[in-house]
Amino acid sequence: MKYLTIIPARGGSKGVPYKNIKMINGKPLICWSIEQSLACELIDRTVVSTDSEEIAAIVEKSGAEIPFLRPAYLAEDETPTEPVLIHVLDELYKKEHYRPDAVILLQPTSPVRRKNRLYEAIKLFEDQNADSLVSVCENHHFFWKNHQAPLPLYNYKARPRRQEIKEEERWYRENGSIYITKLSTLTSGQNRLGGKIAMFVMDEDESYEIDSAIDFKMAEILLKEHEHDYR
Repeated sequence: MKYLTIIPARGGSKGVPYKNIKMINGKPLICWSIEQSLACELIDRTVVSTDSEEIAAIVEKSGAEIPFLRPAYLAEDETPTEPVLIHVLDELYKKEHYRPDAVILLQPTSPVRRKNRLYEAIKLFEDQNADSLVSVCENHHFFWKNHQAPLPLYNYKARPRRQEIKEEERWYRENGSIYITKLSTLTSGQNRLGGKIAMFVMDEDESYEIDSAIDFKMAEILLKEHEHDYR
């Protein structure tokens, strides 16, 4: 199959200004995802979608492609990711008649991925003959909802111990790191997930999504302490 990686990186950011190009462990944040994609032999192309000339200049030096800038109406705070993916696909087809078999969505805010994770995710996707794939990490937390009328989402009278939870009863958290979607599934459903969904389990330390300054600091600590695992 022919895989196209798309990395969305708009210029605006409320939590951490210009976080996509903020330096983290010696390089701009977005470059971690770019380098991981370029290092995977199964990926055909790596394209970054951005509305920012500044981000585009950094990306061009990293080896990824910036075939066009994203229009402003697709770079607003409320813009979903899927229309951005479709825009890239439509433009590549218009300009080059290029069509991948599947799209890999890598969010630059998830830089902590171990070596070969993309290769492993693609192999799982193919082995399960899936239509889409979502990366997750096992969840060991006990959740509640509605703080005004507290409602537990587990049986607190028989609090489970981690080692006693059966495999089929374990919870997993979508970690935002890797998504793979067949082109037909993405275009027909306008959603990164659909059809037969494969679940790719990653470690908890790979599952930091950078939305705040604290998240940024935690991710940088991991990248520094285990740098050889993530390059």
